[in-house]
Amino acid sequence: MIRLHHCAQARSLRTLWLLHEMGLDFEVEHHSFFTGELRSGAYLAISPAGRVPALEIDGRVIFESGAITEYLCESRDSPLWRAPGADERVDWLEWLHYAETIGQHLAALTQQHIVLFKDEMRSPVLMKLEARRLEKVLEVVDRVVSRRDWLLESGFSVVDTNVGYGVMVAKRFVPLDLLPGVEAYLARLEARPAFQAALAQDGPAEIYKQPFYPVPDA
Repeated sequence: MIRLHHCAQARSLRTLWLLHEMGLDFEVEHHSFFTGELRSGAYLAISPAGRVPALEIDGRVIFESGAITEYLCESRDSPLWRAPGADERVDWLEWLHYAETIGQHLAALTQQHIVLFKDEMRSPVLMKLEARRLEKVLEVVDRVVSRRDWLLESGFSVVDTNVGYGVMVAKRFVPLDLLPGVEAYLARLEARPAFQAALAQDGPAEIYKQPFYPVPDA
């Protein structure tokens, strides 16, 4: 049995998408990002940091999304990874961890625009700085996907699901028409049946309720 603990629109969508790409049988347990249930004793017993994703699999729980990605690929011998010794192994690892670089800027922007719900809590200067930083890290992706369909030369892999989730959320904070390669890349990702299946299972929008979050005037 595989059970994914998931919040709509959260980073656990990467795992939900990957499970569909791999064609695995699994269950989804939905949680709310804002009600406090992730900080309950019951959930902390599953995920000590009180975050999603958490994946119950093979008699244990994995609660870090990058580790989940590697474990799923390795334990199920998925063609979506690049095994040790493979020609693209280093590229695969680099993009897998680059998804976290994108994620740290998304987390900062999400906190400023959404989690800090009162204007006096927010910093327009920080919002502007983080949006610019996010744009810069997306430029690295843009240079690659402007010349080929996927991040690895050999084709689609799990790094596209992890980075692709970041791109999907980034469009809330950075106009993707500034990055035409990334914009086209996102369109290719959204056309994948596994992405569409994951989105259908994601749940009602809870975190990002606006299509775009502009930086307010200082």
